[in-house]
Amino acid sequence: MSRSAKLLLLLAGLAGAASPAIAGPLGLGREAKPAEVAAWDIDVRPDGQGLPEGRGTVAEGEVVFQELCAVCHGEFGEGTGRWPVLAGGEDTLNSEDPVKTIGSYWPHLSTVYDYIYRAMPFGEAQSLTPDETYAITAYLLYMNDVVEEEDFELSKQNFASIRLPNEAGFIDDGRPDTATVSKTEPCMTDCKAEVTIVSRARILDVTPEGEGDGGID
Repeated sequence: MSRSAKLLLLLAGLAGAASPAIAGPLGLGREAKPAEVAAWDIDVRPDGQGLPEGRGTVAEGEVVFQELCAVCHGEFGEGTGRWPVLAGGEDTLNSEDPVKTIGSYWPHLSTVYDYIYRAMPFGEAQSLTPDETYAITAYLLYMNDVVEEEDFELSKQNFASIRLPNEAGFIDDGRPDTATVSKTEPCMTDCKAEVTIVSRARILDVTPEGEGDGGID
């Protein structure tokens, strides 16, 4: 028997000894423990369900943001290089170059908190405490003029009372699974009878051609 095969058998034996098998065709695995489920069950809903206890102010959030977030998102949420812009973009959604930020586009504050807590900072996901996440979220509200006070404190208690500017720009999909359209009609006045393509996206041909410019023949 090879060394790798012996190692696999050893690991399988240890796993079997530590975790009783579940009855089934293969007799493998076990039910997840409550602590294991809790580690994954961290989503936050628009009504605040799932939020942990905690709090954080705009001022505290600025400190954490400058230390951990500004390197990618800029000191004022303007974005550096090709990293996402987080602030600004008001009244640009109808333009040819919309700027989709937390203040101009995102519908719910829960999406902001959930994403930061789950996936940020880049490369160090889930390293932030609930208090740090509340503070960063409060600072992002301040940068987007959703709150105006520098001493504003965001917490589990007042979270659901915060509304983002573009919340009404989203329509709930009433379909339980598939097959039906939204419960409300998106178009209210001057609706078109049919949809026609009036223009197309720009074609950016950046592939080099020919031997002299480094292209592939």
